[in-house]
Amino acid sequence: MTRHSLAQRIRIPLTLMATATVATALLAASIAPASAGKKGAGTDRKPTVVLVHGAFADSSSWNGVVKKLRGDGYPVVAVANPLRGLSSDSAYLKELLATIDGPVVLVGHSYGGSVISTAAQGSDKVEALVFVAAFLPEKGESAAVLAAKFPGSTLGEALVPVPVTLPDGSAGADLYIDRAKFHRQFAADVSENTTDLMAATQRPVIGAALEEGAGEPAWKTIPSWVLVASEDQNIPAQTQRFMAERAKAHTVEVRASHAVSVSRPDAVADLIRSAARTVR
Repeated sequence: MTRHSLAQRIRIPLTLMATATVATALLAASIAPASAGKKGAGTDRKPTVVLVHGAFADSSSWNGVVKKLRGDGYPVVAVANPLRGLSSDSAYLKELLATIDGPVVLVGHSYGGSVISTAAQGSDKVEALVFVAAFLPEKGESAAVLAAKFPGSTLGEALVPVPVTLPDGSAGADLYIDRAKFHRQFAADVSENTTDLMAATQRPVIGAALEEGAGEPAWKTIPSWVLVASEDQNIPAQTQRFMAERAKAHTVEVRASHAVSVSRPDAVADLIRSAARTVR
């Protein structure tokens, strides 16, 4: 399968960046839940904020947001999203959420929005959902379908597929972003020194994950907040507004690229605080 035919088939935006290692992300995810809060710590204990990155990223894409939230006393867990399939990624997140004591504000960026919406369904811990330049799929909708709903995404032509053999022995493709296009496509408002690192350390997403239909959406039953990135070249702003309106979410719009958690961690942290203040 050629790069161009796959790009035309997927035609999908999805996410960002990173600079840390997967090992660091896993360490944060395994240690933080146990220390995120203890029973009996007091009625004024803040909810735990759980951050889920999307494709072409790792949990270090949240570093600026983590710093601001921790400075305010919020326990924070930045999850290492496997990026192997929507069902399996959501199941992984659901298991991690089960280890956290107390209420959770669950935050997703880009493809991570699909993951949090599926994983939070039926949860008795997640009390607020925050979608940051993210997908809010209806049941059965895929990221690929939503990305193509309105014009404006140029991600498809920037994708570089790498053939891989899946665990069941079938053929698949890991998707990367062409390094030469990464800055303009994903993070035009981030310095090139930073985006060069993000491009070099990006984690691939298996192509089938972007085409997999979502489960029953948690945004129908859990209060939701949405940050629309108006300069997004991956998920068009019109698509983000459509999904936010459909979900009846509390919505803010920021002039930023898809990499808004890197370029505008202040705005992202402000929205998360707004959601967290509603949690009992």
